[in-house]
Amino acid sequence: MPVFLYKAVDVHGGSFAGTLSSNSPYEARAELRERGLRILSIAEQTTSRTKISISTTPGRYSKRFAGVMNELATLLSTGIPLLEAMRSVAHRQPRLIHVTIMQLCDRVSSGASLTEAMQEQPEMFDLLCISMTEIGENSGTLDATLRHWAEYKEKSLQFRDRVATALTYPIFVLLTGITVTIFLMTFVLPMLLESLIDSGKPLPLPTKIAKLMSDLFTQYGIELGIGFVLVIFVFVLLIRTERGGWLWNVFLLKLPMFGLLARKQAVSRIAFLIATLTKSGVPFLQALELTAKSSENRVIRKALFDAADAVRSGCDIAPAMQQTDVFPMSVIQIFSVGQESGRLDEMLDLLATDYDRQVSKTTERLAAIIEPVLILVLAVFVGFILFATILPILEAGNVL
Repeated sequence: MPVFLYKAVDVHGGSFAGTLSSNSPYEARAELRERGLRILSIAEQTTSRTKISISTTPGRYSKRFAGVMNELATLLSTGIPLLEAMRSVAHRQPRLIHVTIMQLCDRVSSGASLTEAMQEQPEMFDLLCISMTEIGENSGTLDATLRHWAEYKEKSLQFRDRVATALTYPIFVLLTGITVTIFLMTFVLPMLLESLIDSGKPLPLPTKIAKLMSDLFTQYGIELGIGFVLVIFVFVLLIRTERGGWLWNVFLLKLPMFGLLARKQAVSRIAFLIATLTKSGVPFLQALELTAKSSENRVIRKALFDAADAVRSGCDIAPAMQQTDVFPMSVIQIFSVGQESGRLDEMLDLLATDYDRQVSKTTERLAAIIEPVLILVLAVFVGFILFATILPILEAGNVL
């Protein structure tokens, strides 16, 4: 259905601007007149400006959008009507977010619920957000559920930012090492070896190895680059399949240090999300299933679904989680004690905070270890090239 941008004023002189979904400009004008508005301008919104891709929203606007939802929750908690609150938070926002919120306003003003309006924009609102909104609308606690969702989103983004910041310098060192390697192999080493080869004397073994590596880069550099890109492309395609993604997730969880880090990160996310959902009034079993659906790791996701099925069959949460062989015993005990004491959300909050702190410290330690290791590897490689170049010169001069 086409979307129209409009500007209008009401009988009191108040100005309005927003979007309206309608089959034609005529029907759009008629609907605005029924609302008691006098139209100043109306034009069809192009698809390229209205459509919000899933790749654009998380990277550029996720943090801003979480703040918008938190502000909306605050306005709702003060008693401001939903439509008025949404129009208020839509102002001074980036255009994509503004258009999205105004589209929600249009659908809600047409009689749809906020949940139904969000379901029409799956590229912007994930299953978790839609489910929590539906629960909030049905229970009359929409402000609390939106605030809990915004808190969860902001916490997830903060953790992602910390990990990215900790790994920035090691990645920079790695890219620098790759660049230096290509430069030495394709430009520097061939010039240094040219005079040694012309002398006709046999080359030492280190020099022969260096020459072989240089020849590979100079003669087959393009082929190597294309092959590397193809390998990455095929790898990405494989891990996107169900079987390939499962094997990759299993491999990640079994890595010595990174596996433990990934497991703790997953537990922290699970604990915080289940605590958020239960505080919003979501039953534990439903919270477990929603958490499973939002899990990125296929092994963790299957374990949560298996635990949910066992709980649905009458099993307690502790043995249900224990039989998956995925979660640490300490985590299982916290779930068990929290459920028995009726303080599950409180204990899971503490668990999430503790694991989040452990993940942050582990990430910082890994970054601190990786940096000198990468620098050492780069220094050894450059030293090997230097040694391979100087060794035949020293032999020619009878120094050795």
